[in-house]
Amino acid sequence: MELSFTQGRWNYESWGGFDPISSSNAKPPGVELWAVFDVPQHHIDASWKNLTHTLSGLFCASINFLQSTATYSTPEWSFPPASGNVRYGTLPCEAVCTENQTPWLKLLPCRDKAGIALLLDRPSLYRGFYHSQQLHLTSTGSSSEGIDSGIILEQTLTVVLQPNSEMAIEVHASEKHIQPSWSLSSIFGKQVSGICVLAKSSSVYLLLDRGLVAELKFPNKENGKSAANGLTSENFWSNPSFELSANPDRIFLEESSSHSKSLSILYMFQVEKYSESEPFDIGLMWKVPVAWLCQQTPLHASRFLMGSGNERAAIAISLKSTQFTEGFMSANSKDGSCELRVAVFQVVPWYVKVYFHSLRVFVDQQPRAVSDIIEKIHVSPSKDKMSPGVMEVVLKLPCRVNTAALTIEFDKGFLRIDEYTSDANQGFDIPSAIISFPNFHASMVFLEDDSLNKSPFDLSCRKNVL
Repeated sequence: MELSFTQGRWNYESWGGFDPISSSNAKPPGVELWAVFDVPQHHIDASWKNLTHTLSGLFCASINFLQSTATYSTPEWSFPPASGNVRYGTLPCEAVCTENQTPWLKLLPCRDKAGIALLLDRPSLYRGFYHSQQLHLTSTGSSSEGIDSGIILEQTLTVVLQPNSEMAIEVHASEKHIQPSWSLSSIFGKQVSGICVLAKSSSVYLLLDRGLVAELKFPNKENGKSAANGLTSENFWSNPSFELSANPDRIFLEESSSHSKSLSILYMFQVEKYSESEPFDIGLMWKVPVAWLCQQTPLHASRFLMGSGNERAAIAISLKSTQFTEGFMSANSKDGSCELRVAVFQVVPWYVKVYFHSLRVFVDQQPRAVSDIIEKIHVSPSKDKMSPGVMEVVLKLPCRVNTAALTIEFDKGFLRIDEYTSDANQGFDIPSAIISFPNFHASMVFLEDDSLNKSPFDLSCRKNVL
């Protein structure tokens, strides 16, 4: 099960989309809930209803509105390998505030009273560009290693904040953002004065993305590995690009990546050795201006409405190339041909009457036959006050594609006065589409700085989601 409360929209052009952090933690606005049930088919809907009521009471939210069959869907193959046992629902217009975060903090061993959670200052978090808190539950069975069955709870808080720096608002001539200097105290207004006594370990990781490593000034900048070695060597402290306010306890170097010549660097700081007399406050100060953007996904997606009125309207999903290198796309080539598969999962409310026969596909602004581009498709038409409409599509596009678009016509059904939202003038909300690239997996495997032992962790995502 995964539950997320999100405020703001993830900016894929500026914050990236092909790294484990954005692929796993970028969520649609509002509330998103999906769950896989290990019960007989005829008990799944009743279990979903009980789950939504329980979560609604725990997190002070309107999740109970997802109990109706008109508000949730049953994906067929967008959430493998649990096809048929998955229930998926969203509340796009759900407001997120501190009353949702307080129950989330209560699940932490020391809440926000000790350890890294001390940084969770409410004003600092909610004035940021993006804020998403997630709750992921996984049930485990007994294994041969002697691990008893139970439930694994994973809590993730993803925030995008702007450091207080004049350089933060400057834009480089190449439309890349100048990286500002920052520190934990300047961003959150607090320092970490120790660890939670119930925590087995408490660490802070600082990741230098492979694209950022390539931008740093080193004598052998054309060699990405040479630049990475300069940041992991004993002399990294005096590198000409930046300065860290604290000495990292361990340094990890990413294994060779097939998508880039540069390698990511991961610095680990152990919080256990700090105390109230010597609090932990990591900071990074740039010595020279550095312009850099996170690695992009193969295609940038956007969705908009076409037509006019409620009778001649259409939904369009536009895909635009982010100009990836040929080497990146060649990972998916076969026999000299290169194909890019794109999976689209779209849910529409029951009162949006979609005409699936009107589906049209455009590649590089030219209409194409649906059978030539769509590899497989599954649709479930909406039923009045009974179930939403669902469309699952897998597109097969050439890697050299510049633009692609899907359009589909719809009519808006008649709503009674008690079926409108509280603010009818706002219009109606359509849940965000989930777009993934099945043949690409965003992951990072790190080695120790001595390149002898693998890191005890592997940064990877469960699903590549735009």
